[in-house]
Amino acid sequence: MSLIPSLRSSVFDPFSLDVFNLAIPDMAVSNQETSAFVNTRIDWKETPEAHIFKADVPGLKKEEVKVEVEEGRILQIGGERSKEQEEKNDKWHRIERSSGKFLRRFRLPENAKMDQVKASIENGVLTVTVPKEEIKKPQVKAIEISG
Repeated sequence: MSLIPSLRSSVFDPFSLDVFNLAIPDMAVSNQETSAFVNTRIDWKETPEAHIFKADVPGLKKEEVKVEVEEGRILQIGGERSKEQEEKNDKWHRIERSSGKFLRRFRLPENAKMDQVKASIENGVLTVTVPKEEIKKPQVKAIEISG
């Protein structure tokens, strides 16, 4: 006996078996906020010139994202995606896109130029660039030895 329905008896829908919702059947249509957006992941890399932060913020406008610098070299990145408006006659079959607020904070090293932070959003990716102070090489001056 096959678990896949016969093509003669009905049309096979490969998405009809939803392994993610088998344990919790009511989860497919839920108004609860999910944690995927609320716990937005942010990459932080350091180059010789700057600290660069990248966050996936698909569908958010720049007005919905906030980048702030606090005392003590704290970079704060936050935002909010609102729930889609529900119309009276709408029938939701699945809600998987998450909504809600997110807020992440990072303490930057002392070489960060906190007054020159720049941010941009392109193709759903927020990029925050924090330039670094140049590392000053100690000047070496040869001293002539008399003798």
